[in-house]
This record gives sequence, C-alpha cells and structure tokens, in this order.
Amino acid sequence: MKFRTAARADVPAVLQLLADDDISRDRGFGDAPVAEDVDAAIWAAFEEIDADPNNELIVADDDGEVVGTCQLTFTPGLSRHGARRLTIEAVRVRADRRGAGLGRELMRYALTRARERGCRIAQLTTDKRREDAHRFYAGLGFTASHEGLKLAL
Repeated sequence: MKFRTAARADVPAVLQLLADDDISRDRGFGDAPVAEDVDAAIWAAFEEIDADPNNELIVADDDGEVVGTCQLTFTPGLSRHGARRLTIEAVRVRADRRGAGLGRELMRYALTRARERGCRIAQLTTDKRREDAHRFYAGLGFTASHEGLKLAL
C-alpha cells in the first residue's frame, strides 16, 4: 500500500469513495463519476487544494487502484501557545477493504505527516450517526473533547 498526494486523475475515484455510504447519499452526494463539464466547482476545489501548501488530499494507492482517501489541513494558530494543528477530513476506505487495517494505516500516515509539519494536535469531526467511526477513532486515541457545530451558508 502506498499513500500519496492525489493527482487530478484520482478525483473520480475519490468522489466515489466519498459517496459510498448512506449518510453521504442522504446529503445528495451521488456516486457517479464527475465529468469535467458537469461540476466545475469540484474541479476548482481540487485545484485549490492541490495549490495550497497547507492542504493535502491523500489517497491510499494499492497497485494503481485508489482504495482510501482523506484530506489533511495544517493550520497555524495562536491558541495553545501557537500550536500548529492538523485537521483530518473526509476519511474513507472502500467498503470491500474495511476491517483489514487500511484505515489504521491511513490514519498513522496522516499523524506522521502532522508530526513532520510540526503539528502538536490533530483534530477531526465525524457525523454523530457514524458510530463505527467513533469507535475506530477512539481506538486510535482520539477523545470526544469538544462539541462541533455547523452552519450552512
């Protein structure tokens, strides 16, 4: 298994991973590949992530096949004595690859990247309905220390 920064050609596979659950589908996220002329916002977001040195879209590559993904955002801050933090988002492992340790490897890679970038804290959010994810993250040492809030704009 190789973990690497996603390339433009990986975007359709990443989108399929992001859409591969009922919660995502309930939010209106489809599982069809996105063509260049169908949703320019997706491509613009990828270009922005790719150009930003504080963002990394990561894929788990198994011999050329994308089987996992996450987005890493490195944020400097004044709180916690100027601590840099890692925010981990959109963690997905393909359904047929779950339960074999790939998610743990992906998270280990993400936390290694955080340490390499000088982060002193890693944070993530997960939907309250994702009980399996909560157990998974707790098993990695994450604690539910804060309440997250969102506002659609």
